Amino acid sequence: MRLKLISCQVFCHEVAAVARKSPHDIKVEFLSKGLHEIPCAQMAGRIQQSIDATRMADFDVVLLAYGFCNHGIAGLKAREIPLVVPRAHDCVTILMGREKSDGYRATHPGAYYQSSGWIEHRTNPAELDALSTARRNGLYATRDEFAARYGEEHADYLHEQLGLHTRHYSQLTYINSGLKKDAQYATKTAAEAQQRGWSFEEVPGDLSLLQRLVNGDWVGDDFLIVPRGQRIAASYDKHLIKAEPDEAP
Repeated sequence: MRLKLISCQVFCHEVAAVARKSPHDIKVEFLSKGLHEIPCAQMAGRIQQSIDATRMADFDVVLLAYGFCNHGIAGLKAREIPLVVPRAHDCVTILMGREKSDGYRATHPGAYYQSSGWIEHRTNPAELDALSTARRNGLYATRDEFAARYGEEHADYLHEQLGLHTRHYSQLTYINSGLKKDAQYATKTAAEAQQRGWSFEEVPGDLSLLQRLVNGDWVGDDFLIVPRGQRIAASYDKHLIKAEPDEAP
């Protein structure tokens, strides 16, 4: 098969590893991790542009290396070429495997996750940073910026309250996919955890979901196949996502 894989940058190293083992002809396009920081409709719009730019004459199927990501892929349409996407909550599910990630999150509710691709692309392009929900809501503003905008009497309070977005985290977990750069990035993550006063754990990843995606092994409940003329929608059950007719003009 001729496959076009549209992937988040978070999976840059993992996708390269599994694509080399695929029996199919694969072209990979990476989109910025920063798409996750902008409103969901805008994120889906950027991905849809890449889907629509894929010519039916060149490819049989478009693969998406994305989780559902808080409705970030909801509404994506298979206009001319079928889509295949993993049934996964987010990148953690894809990097760790469905059962393992569900179990780990249940026992580590305060964990924040990192991987090699996440670390390499943690700084967003300026254009996406300006559009990000966090930036527009002032989550990254300094105390002096609050003072200049709202006055000294409000600056301390606003800086403290808007800086609480990390208050629920108490651990950094590094997902090691067994690739070349994992050791050095795990060390960096451990140092960051120590600096924050958080605990640290390194856990092995599982690339079987990505490998099956690029191998064309889509049998079972782990993948959603979206036929031409249909779109991705939330299913609000254990399957996460479903295909439904695209009734939009």
